[in-house]
Amino acid sequence: MGHVRLGALPRTRRWQQVIDLIAAGAEPEQVAGATLTAAEKALANAYDDTGLTEAVWLLSQLPLAAKEVEFAKALRERGLDVSNNPSLAEIIGAVSDVIDQRIGQNGHRTDLGEMAQMACVETLSQVVGERTTQLFDTTAEDIKRELSKLGTKAQFSKFARQFFSRLTNRLLDSFVSRTLSDHVGAAQRFTTLSQKQEFSTALERHCEEASRIVEEFSGGWFSKTNWEKEGIDRESARKFAGYAMKKLTSELQAGARGVENVD
Repeated sequence: MGHVRLGALPRTRRWQQVIDLIAAGAEPEQVAGATLTAAEKALANAYDDTGLTEAVWLLSQLPLAAKEVEFAKALRERGLDVSNNPSLAEIIGAVSDVIDQRIGQNGHRTDLGEMAQMACVETLSQVVGERTTQLFDTTAEDIKRELSKLGTKAQFSKFARQFFSRLTNRLLDSFVSRTLSDHVGAAQRFTTLSQKQEFSTALERHCEEASRIVEEFSGGWFSKTNWEKEGIDRESARKFAGYAMKKLTSELQAGARGVENVD
């Protein structure tokens, strides 16, 4: 992990529009919409991004593996190198390694794929971590039980929503953060660093709210696909991931238009 290297914003007309919006005091929703439009090329291959596909596939596999009697064996059958009584940290590390391996086999690293890898790790840490922090001496059986709970239509919907919310915020922030610092100071968009942070927080909240669109259909996809195919393969995960990114991008851009209409 940690291979993402992002420099200055590209010098194109669309990116200049993003910079101009920030300087002019545009709302986070408007900046998000303009950023997604400018990043169209980066998002164009979401349907075929190996890192994104693998992250989504693994997130779908963990709850299914947790429902099997031999949890560790089920994880290993899905490519995760874990011990017989894996901790959450061990599982998360194995998940990250598998995504790394798949990206490496594909021979082409993308910003989107690596952000998906990080969003996957963060989502697991938060969702499963929060469910087990109240337990004293968390065991592999505790981890198994909590992951198994994510294998329902309602719970997987929330699980997927958190992942795509984090991924989209990472994507937007990776671009926007490269220019925000240039707009801090006297007579600038952000007088203080605190104001700049407030903007970033609002952008994150916008992504979280927009990701509700993913929650609406992801649980149904998980249950239906698992039932019909007796499992979820990578091709199904690839199609779902691409569709989810398309719907979420449209939702974020619709939010930008909504702000413009109010103005």
